[in-house]
Amino acid sequence: MNPARRCSALLNQLCVSSRNGPAARRPFSTGAVSNPTGPRYFGVGGRGVTGTCPQLKPSGTSTTGAAPVCPMGGGSSRLFGTLAQSLNSSSLAQPDPYPEESPDQDLAEVDPDQLLRECEDVLQRRPARPHRDLVYPSTTAPCHHNDNPSIRVMQWNILAQALGEGKDGFVRCPLEALNWQERKYLILEEILTYRPDILCLQEVDHYYDTFQPIMASLGYHGSFLAKPWSPCLDVEQNNGPDGCALFYRHSRFSLQATAHLRLSAMMLPTNQVAIVQTLNCRVTGRQLCVAVTHLKARNGWERLRSAQGADLLQSLRNITSRGGGQSEAASAIVPLVVCGDFNAEPSEDVYRRFSSSPLGLNSAYKLLSSDGQTEPAYTTWKIRPSGESCSTLDYIWYTHDALSVDCLLDIPTEEQIGPDRLPSYHYPSDHLSLLCDISFREELHRLM
Repeated sequence: MNPARRCSALLNQLCVSSRNGPAARRPFSTGAVSNPTGPRYFGVGGRGVTGTCPQLKPSGTSTTGAAPVCPMGGGSSRLFGTLAQSLNSSSLAQPDPYPEESPDQDLAEVDPDQLLRECEDVLQRRPARPHRDLVYPSTTAPCHHNDNPSIRVMQWNILAQALGEGKDGFVRCPLEALNWQERKYLILEEILTYRPDILCLQEVDHYYDTFQPIMASLGYHGSFLAKPWSPCLDVEQNNGPDGCALFYRHSRFSLQATAHLRLSAMMLPTNQVAIVQTLNCRVTGRQLCVAVTHLKARNGWERLRSAQGADLLQSLRNITSRGGGQSEAASAIVPLVVCGDFNAEPSEDVYRRFSSSPLGLNSAYKLLSSDGQTEPAYTTWKIRPSGESCSTLDYIWYTHDALSVDCLLDIPTEEQIGPDRLPSYHYPSDHLSLLCDISFREELHRLM
């Protein structure tokens, strides 16, 4: 069976019908942007699957946006046709509580470029997603060594479908824009455009019927942990509880260990969770610990978020120091990446806990600022009945002594986001995806 037919079947299962959006789909804008005092910006289109940073071009060089939409001929269901048959032939019901400890479903890999073109084809009547550039900090030179290629990490609260339609009250977002039959294509298009090696998601309520089979077909292994009392379950015709999901590209990593955590506060279990996986990089032979979490939302819960963060940090210290008999001072011997929607501005105590932790963590997106010390103005921008909310709540933390950030995906402007804010016809979530390419720093013993 050729890759095109395998792709068709998968998306056929997902694409029951496509509804019309408000306007013809526009191509991404093109052109490089220069910031003389801050980081350097470069246009980015599609990306290969090697895990390295795409070619970065000098400021002022014209660049190309996303790959052009190719006519599919057979309509929007053509690419999504045979993989659905293989998926339908095996159960997609929720398996064991720890699915990552067993191999993912054996699905033949599909062509990601073809899948991306199919998404673009289905979404032709919607406006294009905001064009975003890859940026590398002015103090960082892009580094591409065959023996130490960069690792692409994506962090994204994708907005649970049940919450978007039934609870969150986005008063300026038409319900039609939240239609799952098209919104899932926007989510998949974002992932396929940037093709991370590690993907950390929150508010996932379509894991088993959508994300797990699709990501498995693209060569990823996944892990999912639902909230014990998900608010999605209060919505009629929900798809089950929402939770966190962590995917890693199997060709790049092998799994060493997994921990599913229910976060505690003052010795009491809470409704928030985290997934922590220790991975072995097949290229460098080095270990990397990755965590994804989603802390308690809403004003008035700052102390709870701080306690949850403290609990997670303690678990991470224990996990990264396991097996080697290291002292507490050497507990961060395994480099660490922590992704999440912290529901906390940088002024909150939980942010200070992470930035001052003995684990030696730094927030990657501070590197977008001219001084390297300031978070973006926002990672979420929405309008609810209570008013407009423009906040920085999402982060990618990394062990700065062991890892370096080669480049990041910039933040769309207010004009790109639009007056009705997020979500919208052109962007599927109220949170922006964050993405950075990281690489291992040289180990000390190799430098001596």
